[in-house]
Amino acid sequence: MSQAEAPALYGAGSWGEIRRRLAALPRQAIELWRGSLQFRTVIITLALSSLAIFVIGLYISFSVASNLFQTQLEGALEDANDATIAAERILEGSDAADPASMQSVMADVERTVRSVSGSSSIAYFQPENVSGSIAPPTRIAPSLAGVITPELHERVRAGQAGQYWQSVALERADGGEDPGVVVGSMIAVPGAGEYELYVGYNFAAAQDTLSFMQFVGLIGAAALLVLLSAITLLIVRWVIEPIRSAAVTSRRLAAGDLGVRMPEKGEDELATLAASFNGMADSLQARIRELAALSVMQQRFVSDVSHELRTPLTTIRLAGDVLYGQRDDFPGPTARTVELLHTQTERFETLLSDLLEISRYDAGSVELVTEPTNLVHLAGDAIESMHELARSHGSELRLEAPGGHLDATVDPRRIRRIVRNLLGNAIEHGEGRPIVVAVDSNETAIALSVRDYGLGMTADDTARVFDRFWRADPSRTRTIGGTGLGLAIAHEDAVAHGGTLEVWSRRGSGTVFRLTLPRAGARTDEPIVSPLPLEPDDIDATGPPATGVVRAVRAEREVRDA
Repeated sequence: MSQAEAPALYGAGSWGEIRRRLAALPRQAIELWRGSLQFRTVIITLALSSLAIFVIGLYISFSVASNLFQTQLEGALEDANDATIAAERILEGSDAADPASMQSVMADVERTVRSVSGSSSIAYFQPENVSGSIAPPTRIAPSLAGVITPELHERVRAGQAGQYWQSVALERADGGEDPGVVVGSMIAVPGAGEYELYVGYNFAAAQDTLSFMQFVGLIGAAALLVLLSAITLLIVRWVIEPIRSAAVTSRRLAAGDLGVRMPEKGEDELATLAASFNGMADSLQARIRELAALSVMQQRFVSDVSHELRTPLTTIRLAGDVLYGQRDDFPGPTARTVELLHTQTERFETLLSDLLEISRYDAGSVELVTEPTNLVHLAGDAIESMHELARSHGSELRLEAPGGHLDATVDPRRIRRIVRNLLGNAIEHGEGRPIVVAVDSNETAIALSVRDYGLGMTADDTARVFDRFWRADPSRTRTIGGTGLGLAIAHEDAVAHGGTLEVWSRRGSGTVFRLTLPRAGARTDEPIVSPLPLEPDDIDATGPPATGVVRAVRAEREVRDA
């Protein structure tokens, strides 16, 4: 690049930056308008004050101009009338009998009119039907040349007596124009007839006074607007500061800082607001502490009860196993009772284990033991372990893994438990139809879905599917013997891994559960996009609409912990 080209390019770049900044100003102003109550208040106050000052200033300016003009006009009419009377007296007392003496008389008249009227702009017009040879000719001052209109001539001639005036623009020596008026009247010249006498008055001084007053008014209005803006800014800051403090305090309270309070100053309404807000915060903190204490007590109670029940349950389990092993030696009803005892003891033991797991999640004491795990192999192992159960229900388990052969850093025990829970529910509600397990991955996530072709659920059912001890159909008999906590624990397991557990269902078309886990190294600030679709592609478009989607996300866990 040559040295001659560099300044041009630099200037073009600087101009482009200036244009970009100017183009961004409207957007920034709109954002500031939307985001700042203080800015809006000052701008609205400034706009309304400007409008009020403009209207008042306009009214005052017109009033002063009208009064000033009226005063000047009245003075001009009075002076012109006095000059006309003085001229008539001179003409009435003259005895001019030749043109020379008449010229002398008219010169005396001009001097008198200038002296009495205070104006040097004098003109008189010879009548058209002049009589006598001594009639003086028409004389017009240069400042009145071309100013007197035919309309004013007609009014003065037709009136015979009285005064008539007209606003005109008087030319200055420098070529400019000044506002003024021309006053006309009739005078009788002996031996010549009726002459039109005109006296011009320049209102430049009044115009200068008005202009100066308007200039001072503009300066005063600008200073008043600046003062109003400063006063409004101070008042708004004084009023909005407690509101801003309340907003900051409420955000900190929402974030979990329960000890933060608003400063209380004075005894006015703002101090009352601060006191009320702090009282609300105290009450909220006390209630949260009370609920936290109750939650801790509840968790401790569940944990303690579960632990305490393990000892007698172990004894009952050992005794039941002994009886169950000898059931063939018992009579029919007794053998059946022993089998029921054995089944319910196992279910009771599973329920205690699930309650302990839920209590750990509620207490926030769950720690993941993660390791690289292949979800395809994990799903295959889970399918193999559930194969006999599925066959007994007439369902076929299928595994589809077009991708997903990448390891995920997860707790394999908990992920395996999620898959087994989903498979168990699919077998329970699959109506003996095939069950498809799919695994796939993309750049950010690895997903596993379980699809059944059973009865499906309604929108209300899908909204409560992860609730504890909830059953879609209470009248339906359990064939697998679940505890009612399986999906709730699966929900917690998915949240603990930073993933999502979602459900889609349609009445008559089956149900899909989808587990999505973030891949190792994926950015946490980016949304996780699942590689598997939630709604199946094989759904009849003419069927009933989907009943809803429920997601288990990390935010739910964070809110509950807070």
